[in-house]
Amino acid sequence: MAQGQSSNSNTLVVPQASQALEQLKYEVAQELGIQIPQDGYYGFMASRDTGAIGGHITRRLVQIAEQQLAGKFSR
Repeated sequence: MAQGQSSNSNTLVVPQASQALEQLKYEVAQELGIQIPQDGYYGFMASRDTGAIGGHITRRLVQIAEQQLAGKFSR
């Protein structure tokens, strides 16, 4: 890796969305019955659980985007 570059390529296009995504993560985890560690360390969580949370977040974000697009084109 080049010097000065971050190893995290998941940069948010809208930095203010960070809090909304964090809230969505907790909502999805609660719906799935998965406890998110309070200390923020995910190392003891099963990959299946973290993947399930991420997958459901993606589905929900796609659903929200589809609804917004449908609303724009129906006018």
